[in-house]
Amino acid sequence: MRGEGQKRAWDMAQSVASAPALVHGHPGDSRPAGPPRRRESSRHTYGAIDLGTNNCRLLIARPNAEGFTVIDAFSRIVRLGEGLSQSGELSEEAMDRAVGALAVCADKLRRRNVSIARSVATEACRRATNGDKFADRVRNETGIVLDIIPPQEEARLAVLGCHKLLEPGDGPALIFDIGGGSTELVLIDQEDGTPRIRAWWSAPWGVVSLTESEGREHIEGPNRVAAYGRMRERARHAFARFATMLPEEKEGIRLLGTSGTVTTLASVHLALPSYDRRAVDGLHVPIEAMQSISTMIAGMDYEERSTLPCIGSERADLVVAGCAILEAIMEIWPAKNLGVADRGIREGILRSLMARDGWVL
Repeated sequence: MRGEGQKRAWDMAQSVASAPALVHGHPGDSRPAGPPRRRESSRHTYGAIDLGTNNCRLLIARPNAEGFTVIDAFSRIVRLGEGLSQSGELSEEAMDRAVGALAVCADKLRRRNVSIARSVATEACRRATNGDKFADRVRNETGIVLDIIPPQEEARLAVLGCHKLLEPGDGPALIFDIGGGSTELVLIDQEDGTPRIRAWWSAPWGVVSLTESEGREHIEGPNRVAAYGRMRERARHAFARFATMLPEEKEGIRLLGTSGTVTTLASVHLALPSYDRRAVDGLHVPIEAMQSISTMIAGMDYEERSTLPCIGSERADLVVAGCAILEAIMEIWPAKNLGVADRGIREGILRSLMARDGWVL
């Protein structure tokens, strides 16, 4: 369970890339992470799995001189944390959905001859009383070794995966990841392009947990705007202590988000007929535009939200909570623009693994 110690700010005097990482080999096997090695040929294929409260995502890549080339990817909404806030444990139905998605990932890892991989699980497995038991089931049924990581490791990987998309500048930056069960916020400085974490915060509200805290009947009811205001206030309160640790001077600050919420809202901003990662990843949207879109969505009912391209029925029930969290973040960190990243933990895992093999990314 999340204690107060997990939510405190964390000062670091090192680069995010220097933090330790656990390395797994083929599904079902594991080996300890060794010291950095000289760069070898690109014969190694690397894999990264991120099992969150709402989604299961896989990325398979090979390193090259410019970074890495993605050779396979997979994403499925599994809603692993559905009902967790009420019961305190993962439901059988949710675990079945997640295991099914992870079985697809395991098959892709085998077919792509992945030699080095890391698979992580985040807030749902951290909070659930049966999280470790679920990880054992995953290993027995799929061969995938799930590493249930703490919030600070989740934040580190997200920063490592997306910081290159920050707007140019010398001011401090806030990078955030709105997940299904929690939201991670990381305050960073950059020296020679390398991010250095000054402080981080993990709040227990994500799109699933915040939705369940309010209740879908209120979010969809005639007083849904008031329900949205209550959710936004819960998120704002969860960030209040972290806000006191942010610099008072807000000149030149930058903001970057990595989550389904920000990529979805960016798609609405662009009026895309269907999601296009190339148009969204790296986009910078004026804060006023994001605030207007959030307000618009909060006033819609489920059917109206479902008709919006890039939201649809799969995201229509959770996007309102995401907007509430995003607005609370923009309130404590009023940058001019919001950077949008369709990358994060998986890319951070890949960069960590490849760096250990001597690749400079």
